[in-house]
Amino acid sequence: MRVRIQRIHPRAVLPAYAHGPKEDAGLDLCAVADTTLEPGVPVLVPTGLTVELPPGYEAQVRPRSGLALKHAITIPNGPGTIDPSYRGEIRVILLNLGREPYTVHAGDRIAQMIVARYEAVEWEETELSESNRGAGGFGSSGR
Repeated sequence: MRVRIQRIHPRAVLPAYAHGPKEDAGLDLCAVADTTLEPGVPVLVPTGLTVELPPGYEAQVRPRSGLALKHAITIPNGPGTIDPSYRGEIRVILLNLGREPYTVHAGDRIAQMIVARYEAVEWEETELSESNRGAGGFGSSGR
């Protein structure tokens, strides 16, 4: 599938698969500006990119596991959704859960993006059928 993309910043890096599309599900997104993440303060980090997704597709923005493990950097709304009608800059909300400030440098990989098909739904308001599980949730199946 081909997706239209535009660089709106001269330092923008096109999203790329680190090991190729046959081995990676997510494309790496990179920052275009140096940004310091203070502990506990969400920051909107620009990528310098805009996209035009085909109808019926979304882009999901997810945390990078290495940043989470090594530096406690996450995406508080992850996965974030980019709708097919959105034409603004892709920006990633990063949150430092660590104790020390962390600096993101221009060109650093800050998130992963997965483009996925979705189905639109129409609600049918009615009584629901019974199931074995019922309303059990939130740990009801045990540890």
